[in-house]
Amino acid sequence: MTAQQPTYDLVGIGIGPFNLSLAALADRVPDLTTLFLDGKPAFSWHPGLLMEGTTLQVPFLADLVTMADPTNPWSYLNYLRHHQRMFPFFFSERFHIPRREYDHYCRWVAERLPNTRFDAHVTALTWDETTHTFTVTHRAADGTTTRLSARQIVLGTGTTPTVPPALQHLLTPQHTGRVLHSADYRTHRTALGALDDVTVIGAGQSGAEVALDLIRHQDGDGRGGPHTRWLARTPAFAPMEYSKIGLEHFTPDYIDYFRALPDTTRERLTRRQWQLYKGVSEETLGEIHDELYERTIGGGRPRADLHPGVEITAAHHDGHRYHLTCHHTEQQRDFTVTTDAVVAATGYAPTRPALLDPLLDLIDLDPRGRYQIDGDYRVALDPRVTGTLYVQNAEMHTHGVGAPDLTLGAWRAATILNAATGADTLPVPRRTSWTTFGAPTTGHDGDHDTPTPPATVGTRP
Repeated sequence: MTAQQPTYDLVGIGIGPFNLSLAALADRVPDLTTLFLDGKPAFSWHPGLLMEGTTLQVPFLADLVTMADPTNPWSYLNYLRHHQRMFPFFFSERFHIPRREYDHYCRWVAERLPNTRFDAHVTALTWDETTHTFTVTHRAADGTTTRLSARQIVLGTGTTPTVPPALQHLLTPQHTGRVLHSADYRTHRTALGALDDVTVIGAGQSGAEVALDLIRHQDGDGRGGPHTRWLARTPAFAPMEYSKIGLEHFTPDYIDYFRALPDTTRERLTRRQWQLYKGVSEETLGEIHDELYERTIGGGRPRADLHPGVEITAAHHDGHRYHLTCHHTEQQRDFTVTTDAVVAATGYAPTRPALLDPLLDLIDLDPRGRYQIDGDYRVALDPRVTGTLYVQNAEMHTHGVGAPDLTLGAWRAATILNAATGADTLPVPRRTSWTTFGAPTTGHDGDHDTPTPPATVGTRP
């Protein structure tokens, strides 16, 4: 059965925090028709890592709307008010809120917004030259197919877990629950905690939280629970850059600077900035150290090993246990680790969803197959396409390390909303940092000194 739907001004595909932010901000714009679609039955945000005691790495003000519209009713503070928790929150003196609460807050918003629709898996996106609109085809769990039209599309399908190449051949049903990405950790947490030996790979916040949780499965004297081994390719288990000036890398000013750099410079710079987005909170590192220290009381030894500067080059299963061939990058030495399970906390990467396949001939990709994205987050398209395609969290190669960070979520959504409406619907600030990124310019008499960004790439030249 196929049902026809009206034409919308803006349709979002995928409802993670970033498109949910756009949906919440658009909810207050009169005469703008929007709809946001997601195939899941309800909103969920990294459910595999929602352990007790874990917190966001950004302050609560980086909610869905506040950094763009502090008066918006879909703010985190309004969520607290609706749940009669304002006084408990005030007395808790929290700046960083629990991850579980952030997930609950987002679900509260997603369930109440009139422009979000779940159980709507988008299967195809095409361009109709006769109506000058995109056609969006989506399917419900019961098989019902619906088609609708949109003048503009915002792609927010998120990122997918990545694992080292050496482990990819072990991601099969035979090894389910024994070789996994940290995105699935909570599902297998109890079983992993009962094993003798578990290896965690990855030096970011997720790897630290998984390692800490496994260490806490051990008895106070270090007996029981799994021997926990934490391996990382980075040269150290280092804290995330959290100085006030350092955090200015997560501002629109830095995005303007980064966009003006040559591609090769951007690639090199992003690799060097790993502590901006792959580091661990000092609090989590401190908790790991404290847990290990507790287990030395009375002469004990913690059943844990921490190895930075290590790459996994090969892996195999002998029918009982896993054998990882490791290479220490500084000593240039190889060694082998034998373990009962491997948790790869090795991050996420943007992928081009299959729903774009019918549109691929009209998308202008760079030589590495990535979107070309302008300052308003428009994707470069063939001139025959008069509609607009935007993307969220697929632009680290063009916009820098702030792409996946929640800090910039509401600002980016406001930027897209302004572009979509062709007006300053939600005015964004002109100056956002004390740092001048790049060589200073003269003659601005107080204006912020940042290089001029490159020309927009909304359509192919």
